[in-house]
Amino acid sequence: MNENLTALIPELALLGAAVIGLLTGSWLPRRRQCAIAVLAVAACAAGLSATAFTLATDREQTVFSHTFAADTATGIGRLVVLAALLLIIGMSTETVRGHARETEYWVLLLLTGAGTLALIGANDLLMLFAAYLLASIPAYALAGFAKDASGTEAALKYYLMGALLGTTMLAGTAVLYAVGHGTLYRELNAALPAAPYGLVAVGLVGVLAGLLFKAGAVPAHFWVPDVTEGAPAPVAAYVTTLPKVGGLIAGYRLLHQALPGSDLNWPLLLAILAAVTMTLGNFAAFFQRSVTRLLAYSTISQVGYLLMALTVATRTDLAQRSLLFYLAAYAATNLGAFAVVTELPRARSLDDYRGLGRHRPGLAAVLVVCLLGLVGTPPTGVFLGKLEVFSATIDGGHTWLAVVAVANTVASLFYYLRWLAPVFTTTAPAPAAVQAALGRWAAVTAYTAAALSLALGIAGQAVLTLADGSLLP
Repeated sequence: MNENLTALIPELALLGAAVIGLLTGSWLPRRRQCAIAVLAVAACAAGLSATAFTLATDREQTVFSHTFAADTATGIGRLVVLAALLLIIGMSTETVRGHARETEYWVLLLLTGAGTLALIGANDLLMLFAAYLLASIPAYALAGFAKDASGTEAALKYYLMGALLGTTMLAGTAVLYAVGHGTLYRELNAALPAAPYGLVAVGLVGVLAGLLFKAGAVPAHFWVPDVTEGAPAPVAAYVTTLPKVGGLIAGYRLLHQALPGSDLNWPLLLAILAAVTMTLGNFAAFFQRSVTRLLAYSTISQVGYLLMALTVATRTDLAQRSLLFYLAAYAATNLGAFAVVTELPRARSLDDYRGLGRHRPGLAAVLVVCLLGLVGTPPTGVFLGKLEVFSATIDGGHTWLAVVAVANTVASLFYYLRWLAPVFTTTAPAPAAVQAALGRWAAVTAYTAAALSLALGIAGQAVLTLADGSLLP
């Protein structure tokens, strides 16, 4: 048994910082609790350093009886999650500064981040479910952090959906264990081709239900708009970004490692879910007036594009690199848009952004980069990510799905332009009080995220090369 704890430095750094932060914050005065945020930043930096060293030295391995894989997909996923956590910490600073539960906010963020990292490397069904719980339970508390009516309702819906689909996921795990005589993916890979077709289908659908909930895909998407609108803006940025990274990479690893030899036609199921998800997300966003609900449906549509890579997970070598790159580009671009929303807490509707280009040209520029980036406009990272995913889908034999995705991409331009048009309106601008800025940290986060989105688009080939690599069995 390989029990090399150094392979888990990023996860241990977040968990250790959460425990130390909780103990330290219990006696720190309220005005000093920002020290826990510094501790969270240090934990993310340590995880990024360890991950960069692992990727540079090509030290791929499985640890603890092969239940966790530290390979290329895990490494890229760690970089995305930890960098996204740093951005979320930056946009959260003014929101929770001096709050009575500031320490708890940072601790919950660290714990759910650690759960997301565990999802990324899970190589065993029981490990996958444990990671699901660790990533989900702190997120329920974060959704209701404000303790107002909308936040409480959002947290309740989030919890009920998570509990229902988590139970479904556990039932699916039990079925796959019964027919596969093991929980390790390599054991399932050997046993499932000879297992009863119907039971394998039931078990897989159950496990995928939990992962689709984490990603916010149809039919497990109902919580996304309410949580995004009811939770504080930085928490909304978290729930529309990090769970998708963990859930989609975990789903890709499960399909690629445990089911490549199965006769089950799961690619068709995922192709249909991808098409429905992107179409529903785009059309539901068309007539939204709330910026947070618009971004919520936008993120549902983005999951549809990302699911295309899972559809062809075993049919093309382009699937892994396209998924990992798209996730990195989407995370930066989506967080940039939410950072602008965080910086302008009183601007809740599209009309509240009228004249922003004249009053706050920097934030207007970030919106242009991020919203057009989410469409897939060059030279942003999402453009290259979509190009890679569409190419992988065609290479995997699902040309019809790529055509549906292109049509959805063109259609999505409508509602993003509905937001951008008022930004550059010169007549009847919104009152200055509505566009009052929260502080400098959220603005810095917005500029950083937009710069990352552009950098990924311009220098994306280096990241794509890094994302090439096989998954460990």
